Amino acid sequence: MNTLDRKVFRELWLIRGQVLAIAIVIAAGLSTVIMSYSTLESLQQTRERYYQEYGFADLFSSLKRAPLTLVQRITQIPGIADAEPRVLAPVRINLKNYHDPIQGQLVSIDKHNPDAMNKVYIREGRMPVKSQQIEVLISEAFAQPHQLHPGDTLQIIVNGRKQQLHIVGIALSPEFIYQIAPGTIIPDFSRYGIIWMEREALETAYDMQGAFNDLSIKLTLDADDKLIIEKLDDLLKPYGGLGVYDRNLQVSHHFLSEEFKQLDEMGSTFSFIFLGVSIFLLNMVVGRIIASQREIIASLKAFGFSNMAIAFHYSKLIILIVCIGIVLGVSAGLILGNNLAHLYMEYYRFPYLDYQLQVKVILYSTSTTLVAALLGTWFSIRKAVQLQPAEAMRPEVPQRYNVTFIERLGIKKYLAQPSRMVLRHFERHPVKALLSVFGTAFACGIMIVGTFFIDAMDYMVNTEFNLSQREDLTVTLINPTSYRALYELNNIPGVLRAEAYRTASVKMHAGSHSHRTAIQGFSSNNVLHRLLDTQNTAISIPDTGILLTEFLAQKLGVKIGDSISVEFLEGKRLTRQVHVAGVINQYIGLSGYMNIDALNDLMQEGRVISGAYLAIEEGAEYTAQSILKNLPQIAGVEEQKSMVESFYATVGDFMLTYIAFVSGLSIAIAFGVIYNNARITLAERSRELASLRVLGFTQAEVAYILLGELGLITFLSIPLGMLIGYWLSYGFIIGLQQDLFRIPFIIEPPTYAYAILVVICSALISGLIVRRKLNQLDLVSVLKIKE
Repeated sequence: MNTLDRKVFRELWLIRGQVLAIAIVIAAGLSTVIMSYSTLESLQQTRERYYQEYGFADLFSSLKRAPLTLVQRITQIPGIADAEPRVLAPVRINLKNYHDPIQGQLVSIDKHNPDAMNKVYIREGRMPVKSQQIEVLISEAFAQPHQLHPGDTLQIIVNGRKQQLHIVGIALSPEFIYQIAPGTIIPDFSRYGIIWMEREALETAYDMQGAFNDLSIKLTLDADDKLIIEKLDDLLKPYGGLGVYDRNLQVSHHFLSEEFKQLDEMGSTFSFIFLGVSIFLLNMVVGRIIASQREIIASLKAFGFSNMAIAFHYSKLIILIVCIGIVLGVSAGLILGNNLAHLYMEYYRFPYLDYQLQVKVILYSTSTTLVAALLGTWFSIRKAVQLQPAEAMRPEVPQRYNVTFIERLGIKKYLAQPSRMVLRHFERHPVKALLSVFGTAFACGIMIVGTFFIDAMDYMVNTEFNLSQREDLTVTLINPTSYRALYELNNIPGVLRAEAYRTASVKMHAGSHSHRTAIQGFSSNNVLHRLLDTQNTAISIPDTGILLTEFLAQKLGVKIGDSISVEFLEGKRLTRQVHVAGVINQYIGLSGYMNIDALNDLMQEGRVISGAYLAIEEGAEYTAQSILKNLPQIAGVEEQKSMVESFYATVGDFMLTYIAFVSGLSIAIAFGVIYNNARITLAERSRELASLRVLGFTQAEVAYILLGELGLITFLSIPLGMLIGYWLSYGFIIGLQQDLFRIPFIIEPPTYAYAILVVICSALISGLIVRRKLNQLDLVSVLKIKE
């Protein structure tokens, strides 16, 4: 080991506190990258393997009813490798000791077809066989909250008839990785389940002998999917086809893909912020170390060390600091990534998890960190290399303390001598002071970014479920029914008010843009289910025209007054031109809204409803739901309170857990930045402060001079940090907008207060540590330092 190498390790040991703090900051940024991208890569690999092994289909379509003989014509279309007809049936599920309404879906399976698409994975039990009892499989997501196992029974109501089913297995399917009820975007595993039944038994139960109402398609590798979709739509249209769609619009795949995009965006955003702050901090520390070693650098040059050797020496110091951070970051990232991936497994039902060490992610992130650190500190290294020996040997010319700008304002007489010294030192080094303020401000800003998500989630839930959707129950009918059903629902004991709605699946076209969604129609005088404008003010539905959510209008590229083409995917499959009457605010889902009578007129189906929103008298919820469960024409009942609970228990819980990881890392960064600043300031001013002690200043007065500067930096950084946090959060939110839900940009005062509290506490703890180091200064050895 040569002389310069020994010097590197001695300096690392002397500044071990700052090294550890910088390493923690680097580790925080690096672990965020590895946690996010290793989880993302592992989940994507798991999904692709699952799709391939269990035959996830390429195209899907639902229809009213078609004969099985149609399948032969379908398979003759060029580009189609296989077509699998199925029977799907909506059901209501009754369980003992569970009184809330449960929706379900029956799915036919053909266990004799080894090449079947969307095959089931048996987690527990066996496949159903023909017997006197009706044997079924149930989805794992539904079985777990109800603690159902093979050997248990459940009762269903299908086609208006009750049937007893015997559970023989717990299963998973690539079609239902994200299990969610039709027409909703919030999963509720306890109130919605998938039931797989042998085809013959389901045909009998649903009166579909020799027919099918659902189709899965497998394409050849060279298939033109758009052309095939057009041909299939034409072929299935006479049989009530609701439109053929590819994987991108398949509910489970779409939700999972959006989640992957969100994870990618969050990982890139947080890693950029964290690594940026760590490089800034590293540059600040190395710059101050080099500035304090002017005479050492001069001596090294005088003894013949070249500029390249000195540059390489300080580069090695940076590399070693970064390597410590890399070791900590990679270790923490792998642990957090594994935990995050298993957290995903609670909401996205994979039969296994291919979580592997993502060497590509680790190599890319560590090399990026190292290169960025060297580039970020190159200015400081260059300054050391360009320092001339003769100039460096000469001590820096002492700078004179002048009366500060603040003192000139007339408050000099109110300031004690130590306070004036703090202000004068602060003003004498404006660049260094500004960098310190910015470093602490970024720490405050990162805390805001890491915690504001809770405010946004609460605001979104309050807007959607308290201001807009104020009903207690949402009743969905099996088929569109006349208004008489509304009057019957209104007469149920405990129902205070019932408001009808109509839902229609559509595809909207505007120029080159199109989007598959739904139009909801209800009365303009609704009280329970209301629409809100962009200022969250309730608005009435116009008699004509359509209202679009702000995000949907942007996707279609339309504004108020424009016309869009609405292609109905049900009923008579009509296409109509509708003008955009307004834009509304909605954070969950993408839909269009019309007056219910105008919607029925467009569809030419008469005055019919798809369901109703109900307000229930307090204390009568159980009675009303019990009656609704036994009505044969009701497909499902959703409880508003349960939807909110489910949102927080699934989507909200996952997002908040991820943010909790990030918040912890944010705290580490905040403390690292502030502590480093305090320690560097102590190292720079140790001789000056020791001189003051010798001149008669007390320990308290000397500590006040040092800690007063730290306090002033903290005080100035807080408003700047709030501004930085505001804009960083805004940029973060813009990148997270998606079809499923849009996170509102809301930062509540408690979030700012929490960030400020963390910064102040970090400053206090750092101040206590520095105060202890200051009291331990050896005045004799400090004053012996050669000028």
